[in-house]
Amino acid sequence: MKNVFSVVILFFTVISFAQDEKAKRIDSLFTAMNVNNEFNGVVLFAEEGKIIHKKAYGKADFSKDIPLSTASVFDLASVSKQFTAMGIVLLHDERKLAYKDPISKYIPELAFYPEITIENLLTHTSGLTDYMELMDASWDHSKIATNKDVIKTLATQKPELLFKTNSQYEYSNTGYLLLASIIEKASGMSYGDFLKKNIFDPLKMTSTAVNRPRFAPKDIPNLTKGHVNGVDGSPVPIDSYGTDQVAYFLDGIVGDGMVNSTVDDLFKWDRALYTDQL
Repeated sequence: MKNVFSVVILFFTVISFAQDEKAKRIDSLFTAMNVNNEFNGVVLFAEEGKIIHKKAYGKADFSKDIPLSTASVFDLASVSKQFTAMGIVLLHDERKLAYKDPISKYIPELAFYPEITIENLLTHTSGLTDYMELMDASWDHSKIATNKDVIKTLATQKPELLFKTNSQYEYSNTGYLLLASIIEKASGMSYGDFLKKNIFDPLKMTSTAVNRPRFAPKDIPNLTKGHVNGVDGSPVPIDSYGTDQVAYFLDGIVGDGMVNSTVDDLFKWDRALYTDQL
């Protein structure tokens, strides 16, 4: 029996040593990348459900020299789409919609696209044109557009499909914007409230929320500031470029982006996908 315990202790010691070595190598890589201005952010590495490395590298706000922490909250941009998809799946399970439903059932303004279904939006096979290009060309950049504004623009301009629905695949922000509006119509709740009640709260993702910082700002602790490279290559806040940029005049759009979260909450989300929690 004593020998068995010795083997078990040795087994876990070997695993622990291997994970420590991985953590050191990961840390070395990201430290070097940060020093070389190739990476600024927070990482979390896990193996078989166990976190082996979590660390912040760089700044949350360069102008104020505020460092990042492992609790820093980031705008997930298009990584938000997975939560929109899950929202649709949950409503499908509640029989509040069907994947084969035409989108016109929930957005009658787009009845001139009779062949497009919810499934086409989910799988990027609708053929819809990119709303960002459409709004950049036709929207007043001094105003912040919402999903309703995009739908109204689509209904007014009736842009031709890029290809016959279900015949090709092309990544579509427009599709996920429309899915968010369908979530609101089918659930009777705002997109943000629906995700909070049905995904974020059940999974205890306490630092995750839908945030539109210019259209409807929220007080979010540890929120990072979005930056881009300035003319001299140094980071400058996106807002320093004024209203003539998509980060400003499309800030009211949800579905294809606007979920904010942390590495810890995303880890909870990842682990939940291996279960039937949702």
